[in-house]
Amino acid sequence: MTALRANLIIGLGLLLTLSGCGEKKAVEAIHPRVVVQKVETSDFGASVTLTGDVQARVQTDLSFRVGGKIISRSVDVGDHVTAKQVLAKLDPKDLQTNVDSAKAEVFAEQARVTQTAAAFVRQQKLLPKGYTSQSEYDSAEANLRSSQSALKAAQAQLANAQEQLSYTSLVADAAGVITARQAEVGQVVQATVPIFSLAVDGDRDAVFNVYESLLVAPPKETGITVSLVDNPKIQAQGHVREVTPTVSAQSGTVQVKVALSNVPAGMELGSVVSATANSQGKPSIELPWSALTKDLHDPAVWVVGADNKVELQKVKVVRYLTGKIVVGDGLQGGQSVVVVGGQLLHPGMQVEALSAQDSGVAQ
Repeated sequence: MTALRANLIIGLGLLLTLSGCGEKKAVEAIHPRVVVQKVETSDFGASVTLTGDVQARVQTDLSFRVGGKIISRSVDVGDHVTAKQVLAKLDPKDLQTNVDSAKAEVFAEQARVTQTAAAFVRQQKLLPKGYTSQSEYDSAEANLRSSQSALKAAQAQLANAQEQLSYTSLVADAAGVITARQAEVGQVVQATVPIFSLAVDGDRDAVFNVYESLLVAPPKETGITVSLVDNPKIQAQGHVREVTPTVSAQSGTVQVKVALSNVPAGMELGSVVSATANSQGKPSIELPWSALTKDLHDPAVWVVGADNKVELQKVKVVRYLTGKIVVGDGLQGGQSVVVVGGQLLHPGMQVEALSAQDSGVAQ
């Protein structure tokens, strides 16, 4: 009986000892281990590669100055033309009739001038001798002046008719390349309707369609290297010459024209080219993708504060890159941001923070 009581006492002692050890372990809190990165502010300038094409600095639409039916066309798209070259012709019959009518009117007025001039000369001879009156003399002089004025008007009408007839030939204003054709032989066209588009020889531009957000900050470099997409070794230097003040309703882009200098052979009109430019750097913070989470609907990161307690901090992400993000607002230099292990955190939780260097995590 005494042995049994002794064994019972020993067993109770062991149970109390074990329960005491369990309570001690429960008191010791285990903090989640996270990897943090110190926030460092640096200037970030986005590198943007754009694709565009080579266009002429001056492009004009060529049109007839009179209406009519096209009877011939001597050039096509892609043809190089010279200044004063005839590109197309209209049927001249109607305008030729106007010229013939104006010529006949000129001949008639010339005959009237001859007749009234002779009558005036007779009056000049008769007046001193008293064989005619002053009123008859004045009337003869007035008839001569009137016929002379009518002749000038008829001659002006003839010149106008001849000029209208010359407009039946569509002539190139300058040397260049035909880039578009809007009419065919046999088509009846109105005056000023474009028939051809001409890219004038001379200066060339590389034209790009750029999203407006990329133009908020001016580019770092004044010079831009433009290269052929098919053969990047063919390059030309240029600078931004013009930025359109309006945004395209169809594409939501702004047209940027880069003036090219010393355009090499092979970089012809219509060639597809590319250009890379770096925007002006802004104070920003680069973090790995793993640091990004969200606060309801806004981007956020976990920041380790005093006593190694974490808080959720909203941030403004200005750029998403491969493997990292660029934060423009919401963080300050020197703060510690959780980059690994933030999936199960909640505000106010105490963590065990390891630096990215000590943990071996690549930044």
